[in-house]
Amino acid sequence: MKSPVIQDQPLPYVEHLQPRTLADIDLVVIHCTELPDLATAREYGERIVHASGTGNSGHYYIDRDGSVFRYVPDERVAHHVRGHNEHSIGIELVNSGRYPDWLDSRRQAMTEPYSAAQIDALLALIAHLRGALPNLRSIAGHEDLDTDMIAASDDASKQVRRKLDPGPMFPWPRVTGACGLQRLR
Repeated sequence: MKSPVIQDQPLPYVEHLQPRTLADIDLVVIHCTELPDLATAREYGERIVHASGTGNSGHYYIDRDGSVFRYVPDERVAHHVRGHNEHSIGIELVNSGRYPDWLDSRRQAMTEPYSAAQIDALLALIAHLRGALPNLRSIAGHEDLDTDMIAASDDASKQVRRKLDPGPMFPWPRVTGACGLQRLR
């Protein structure tokens, strides 16, 4: 498989993120940005939301055309999934998901398909990571690891899933069949 072209665009606060060794990483977590475009995802990633002077972001972002961007180096812990950050790599696929009504109980359908270019780039990136990360063994969706229910934004008496990404349009059979990693659920 052809190696991906990775464009380094580190977030301004990467030096404040906790360091780790590459041997600590055993999991890839697939996300969808649930935002309209890469520029908006970058804006969200740059927002400082933690006392450490850092924000929430994946390590890699794959745009709809298959372009791959690294916002956080593998050697740093990014904030992308509760309880699993220290040992995982977060890969965000640009996709509108439930945007802009993430928690509205009437708008929980995720209907935007992932482009073939995105999935091809994702598989190339995972192959690259398998070569660079000696203990990488597993893959999961954000929705597999964060199953919390919260009050819907339109009706607090209703509960919705906090995270649904990468969602029903993500081609799990193709990805797991080709990536060589075991899916966690």
